[in-house]
Amino acid sequence: MAREALMSEAEAIRVAKQLADEMGWGWLDPAYATLRRRWFGPGGRWEILSNAVGKGPKVRVILDAQSGQVIEKGYIPR
Repeated sequence: MAREALMSEAEAIRVAKQLADEMGWGWLDPAYATLRRRWFGPGGRWEILSNAVGKGPKVRVILDAQSGQVIEKGYIPR
């Protein structure tokens, strides 16, 4: 049984940054990405947060780690 490859951290951040741009949300670097693997079976999800070390606007995106599909998205404009 072949496992489907998970997207890399750089790919996940790129997808989140592109989504923020499409939504008109402000994106500030650095971004922080965490891979949350499933307890059982392959796959997981990437949780990406922009402007991870500062005050100000933040973008939060959760992606399926295999397909890159957006599971959840949000913006804090502060």
